[in-house]
Amino acid sequence: MNSNKLRIVAAAGSGLMLTGAFPAVNLSVLAWVALLPLLWAIGGMSAGGGFRLGFIAGLTHYLTLMYWLAYTMTTYGGLPGFMAGPILFLLAAYLSLFPAVFAGLVAFCRLAPLSALCLIPAAWAGLEFLRSFVFSGFPWGFLGHSQFTHLALIQMADIFGVYGVSFLIVAVNVGILLAGRFLTGPRQGNPPVSGKTALTATALLAAAFVAAFGYGYTRIHSIDALSAAADTRTIAAVQGNIAQDIKWHPGFARATVEKYLRLSSVFKNTRTDLIVWPESATPFYLTRDPGFTGMVLAGIQTIGTDFLVGSPSFSDNNGKRRYHNSAYLIDRTGHPLDRCDKAHLVPFGEYVPFKRYLPFIGKIVAQVGDFVPGPVGDTIAWGDHRIGVLICYELIFPNLARRQVLNGASLLVNLTNDAWYGRTSGPYQHFAMAVFRAIETRRALVRAANTGISGFIDPVGRIDKSTPLYTATAIRQAVPLLSIETPYVRAGDLFAAACLAIWGLWAGRRFIGRSRSRRQRNGKSA
Repeated sequence: MNSNKLRIVAAAGSGLMLTGAFPAVNLSVLAWVALLPLLWAIGGMSAGGGFRLGFIAGLTHYLTLMYWLAYTMTTYGGLPGFMAGPILFLLAAYLSLFPAVFAGLVAFCRLAPLSALCLIPAAWAGLEFLRSFVFSGFPWGFLGHSQFTHLALIQMADIFGVYGVSFLIVAVNVGILLAGRFLTGPRQGNPPVSGKTALTATALLAAAFVAAFGYGYTRIHSIDALSAAADTRTIAAVQGNIAQDIKWHPGFARATVEKYLRLSSVFKNTRTDLIVWPESATPFYLTRDPGFTGMVLAGIQTIGTDFLVGSPSFSDNNGKRRYHNSAYLIDRTGHPLDRCDKAHLVPFGEYVPFKRYLPFIGKIVAQVGDFVPGPVGDTIAWGDHRIGVLICYELIFPNLARRQVLNGASLLVNLTNDAWYGRTSGPYQHFAMAVFRAIETRRALVRAANTGISGFIDPVGRIDKSTPLYTATAIRQAVPLLSIETPYVRAGDLFAAACLAIWGLWAGRRFIGRSRSRRQRNGKSA
């Protein structure tokens, strides 16, 4: 196998290893070495060559990580396979631009070893941050998310967000690469790594691990102590397991309401403070449809507990109807108290971006018109506390939960319908990201999902209870209501933004320096 083919195989290998670190494969240890083949392959390459290899790694990764999108589009979007495949490929190609830019930058700058130990992880973290907001953002499957079960390690997220975990993982990949270069000697295009440099890099990484785990164990102990002393509420999550292909059929609306009320009734005459139903649990406009709304409210009165219910809603504004994906808080007497609307909508799922220019493209969710977003950071008043409701896809955006906590939320609730993913790895990847929202904000998180995974996550990211997929069930848990503000809540994505800014300045300086050197050489030759 010639050198170029070997580099391509190495890049693709990195992509496969990255995917293996995530659910449902869940070999999280792979993340710590997954970038090694790519970093080896781009050694001595031009910026263009590095970009191409990074793109290959990214394409391999995102096609295998997000294959479930093709299932969603063909099963529920009504698209034939010959269309779903290219759409998945286009999304994967877009996401692949970020590892491509990462690899191109690393190849272009040709960093000294100790600079590489800091700047290469900064490039990755900064590009993850960029991906979180460019073109409405898609922060799915950040590298740090792969470590969601390693609680001591990921407590740093309450300072740096998930980006800090990604930074450390990439730093370890770079450290191993430097150690390998020291052992094997220099190769063409790579700066030599001395024993002193390799030892310094190892010492820095060891210190980073000691700091991360030391902080993690200390923080777990302190947050557990705060949780034990905090005000608590007992909350139930109901998983209706309503099949997506009948969910919006008018003939099944009554059976759906009866099923949710039946599952909820097990908490009648118990000390349950709140019962949570998933996203769009009511397949009608709650408060607008007198018959079915009456059924829901009468059932709530009988059970005698506050309810948080996901439902589509609409409002009329100057004769124009505006649709929302909403959550209603209803008290134990059947009186609606408050409502919040989903703020970050799913492109092509809940609205069509650039609809004026793409009139031939429709939404996957065809049962209602285009949704309109609600205000970012909105919360629901619940007695002396406030609830931050993250509806479906909103869970993956760190800043949305952060804004809700800044607005007084002492509890986070995720209402979702992951039936779209089927029995793929999609629901497991989605659930893993909930752990980080709890740690970043130090809030308990309750998740009610139509077909699962429903569950309870405490303020240190511990999954206290969860449900299997495609099971009709209801679970209950006492959760603490904390009011502290973490460094991440106060400062937001300052660390990730700094990583992006540092790389922008570094790459710009290197580009200017090389351009100046080129002009000087051209001047001398003339």
